[in-house]
Parts: sequence; C-alpha cells; structure tokens
Amino acid sequence: MGASVTVALRARAGIVGLALSVLSGFAAGPALGGESTGPVVEFSGTLVKQVEGRRHQAQVFAKGDRIRLEYKYALKTDYGYAAIEIIRLDKAETWYLLAQRKELLVTPVDVDDVLPVQPTLPGEKERVLVGDAMAVGRPAQLFEVQTDRHGRIERFFEWVDVEAGIVLKLVSRDRAWSVEYERIRLSPQPGYYFDEPPGYKKRASPAGPKIQG
Repeated sequence: MGASVTVALRARAGIVGLALSVLSGFAAGPALGGESTGPVVEFSGTLVKQVEGRRHQAQVFAKGDRIRLEYKYALKTDYGYAAIEIIRLDKAETWYLLAQRKELLVTPVDVDDVLPVQPTLPGEKERVLVGDAMAVGRPAQLFEVQTDRHGRIERFFEWVDVEAGIVLKLVSRDRAWSVEYERIRLSPQPGYYFDEPPGYKKRASPAGPKIQG
C-alpha cells in the first residue's frame, strides 16, 4: 500500500476535478490555514453529486471554515473505510475517520477538492448574472461563471442563496456533473462535529486523496 489515500467513491462536490469534487470554494471566505474574515455561515443539508450518470450522496455540516461530510457509502482508503470526512481549512488539513482502527487519517487540503460553499471559485475569470431563480425551494441568483485553472478553461452555472450567500447548486455547462443540495437548513452547528474524536490516533499521509470516477 502506498502512503496516499485511494478513494473509490466521493460524494462531494469536492469529485470537483466539488469539485463535493471537481471544484472548490472556501467556507465563509477564509484564507487557507488563516483567519476567517467574513461572517461565519453555519448550516446542515443533504448534498447530491452526479457525475456521468452516477449519483453520490452525503450529509453536510458547515461552520465557518470547517466542513463535515457523512457519506452514504463509506470511502475506501489504503487503511480502511471512512464514512466521515472533516475539512479544517483553518489547519489546511482534511481528516478521514477510520472507525475500525480508531485512527484519524490526516492529509493536506487540496484546493481543487473542497466542497464549494462561497460563490467565488478558484481561478474565476468571469461572472455574469443570468437572473433570479429558485434552488432547494429558496430564492437564489443564477450566475454563469468561467474559470481558468492551470490553463484549463471551464464554465459553470451557479445558484447562490440570496439570504446566506452560499452555493446551493453548481452544474458544469456541459452537464457532465452537478452538485446540489436536496435539503438545507441554516442553523448553528455543534463545535464538536469538527473536532478530533476522543481516543483516535493521528496517521499522516503526505498526499491528498486520489479520486477515481
């Protein structure tokens, strides 16, 4: 087994590449590994990502620069299965909870694999307001966004919540993948959701997860 983590299924819009896979964004707009400068956004919801016809689902809990994902189907890593992932942007780390081993697999945050929360996308070059819309039963604004990441130009449709300013839905222009909430609730989240579980030992991995289709 290698030191890197092999993930067979990702429910994020992180398999940006969500972004819950192939795109990325920062909760409440903090700098990676730095202090949050914007208001703390807190919410929970059910996130669904579809990639080339495949559907992935996770429960999401967000509190400022901290995100917790509880996957419907556990992720396979080199050290066992992890059903829970915690993203700590303040520490620039991602934690995978290996319950059977009572270990916390720690990897560096990959900017290209963080759940989109704030509207501004990495490498964003152009943003055009299409108009008012609805998403998850909430008033939203629909944007068409163009990004350029390392010479790769992509276009997306993005639905942004009018009240909270968070991304409710993100769809690639060619509709090859999408990430959206089926349910979302703006409410305070317990701080311990994002802390190290008691009794777990840390296992460091120098490389971030490798996503497989």
